Amino acid sequence: MSFPFPLLNASLNATAGVLLLAGYAAIRGGRREGHARLMIAALVVSSAFLASYLTYHFVVVPRTGPTRFHGIGWTRPAYFAMLASHVVLAAAVVPLALRTVFLARSGRFEAHKRWARVTFPIWLYVSVTGVLVYLVLYVWNPPAT
Repeated sequence: MSFPFPLLNASLNATAGVLLLAGYAAIRGGRREGHARLMIAALVVSSAFLASYLTYHFVVVPRTGPTRFHGIGWTRPAYFAMLASHVVLAAAVVPLALRTVFLARSGRFEAHKRWARVTFPIWLYVSVTGVLVYLVLYVWNPPAT
């Protein structure tokens, strides 16, 4: 059996989502230092996800082939709409998150807050849909007919 990259990737996405929510709760509670640590942790976990995802798709998938979605009816367009939005927004999260962190580290907290109001919901959506993509494709995917 090969290394379970999809499960690792879903776990990293879930962890990033939990860290994002905890970071949001920390800043809403006035715990700026805790917020900073949680958000950096979310960035590190998301970076680990990206490294794992790229390894899987550029090393493993060319040898084994992609996992196909076999759903029919309304599940097919629903899955591909979720997947498409996840992929597009995941690409957007990278510069958004880096810019948001840069602004905080530079002490430009008003600009950081403006960027975070955009970055946070997108990053959280990407984390949650990353787990859902895993579940749909690797857990709930019906066999091919």
